[in-house]
Amino acid sequence: MTSTTLRPPAVQPPASRPGIRHRAEKLWTASPLTWFGLVLGVILSLFPFYWMIVIASRTSDAANSWPPPFLPGGKLGENIQRVLDNGDANVVKGLLNSFLVSGTITVATVFFGSLAGFAFAKLRFRGKNALLLIILASMMIPIQLGVLPLYILMAKLEWLNTMPSVTVPFLIGGFGIFMMRQYAEQAVPNELIEAARVDGCSTWRVYWHVVVPALRPAAAVLGLLTFMEQWNQFFWPFVVLADPANPTVQISLRSLNTAYFADNSQIFAGTLIATLPLFIVFVLFGRQIIGGIMEGAVKS
Repeated sequence: MTSTTLRPPAVQPPASRPGIRHRAEKLWTASPLTWFGLVLGVILSLFPFYWMIVIASRTSDAANSWPPPFLPGGKLGENIQRVLDNGDANVVKGLLNSFLVSGTITVATVFFGSLAGFAFAKLRFRGKNALLLIILASMMIPIQLGVLPLYILMAKLEWLNTMPSVTVPFLIGGFGIFMMRQYAEQAVPNELIEAARVDGCSTWRVYWHVVVPALRPAAAVLGLLTFMEQWNQFFWPFVVLADPANPTVQISLRSLNTAYFADNSQIFAGTLIATLPLFIVFVLFGRQIIGGIMEGAVKS
């Protein structure tokens, strides 16, 4: 009597499976028209930034010359130094103020948005649907319609020409609440919350230890979008910050363009300085944000 040894069936590695290999080959063998469209889209997206560097590194008349220059010059450092030394623009103070305002609003939006989104998605309380409708309705109202009453409120609080006037009104927004609510509906299972309740967790502990880790991908995206939006904010700071000695970065850029003479090289150099922080933030956290989105999609 011979004994036979049972062996588990051989499992092909993911790279050798026919379906995955076929999809990978199909991806790399895209049509030339597809590659042409992708390359054209990249060129059109990056050309404005390249043109900004070209003009920022030349003299002021280079922006209006014909044929236009397509290669950077040698005056980039000089033009940046002239921007930093411009006492009317206060670019350094504008950068610091924008970092403070954008960072504070980003942290507050992510925290309050995730907290309210968790409540609307997973908690039961009276008037939940009505409150959610009010939040959605607030997203449909343009900010220009609320400028006058908000300005009067800032004046009564004696906050004009101060950073609280451009920070406090935007600490929480309807978009952040709605986005986190929609993500929490799918990313946070009810069974996980019930298990935490059985273990004796309070609502705050459920939020901090269960909900926050699950909402991390959406929180990263919301934080990046909020920081970019507030960094580029111009209209409301222009209304409440009348003192040129205490500007945000966008108000500083406006001060570079006078009514009598437009120094294009200085304006483009200032724009380059104001764009670099956004570029650095995206380079540092872009991969983490994209990786978090993909991880959340796989888990869901």
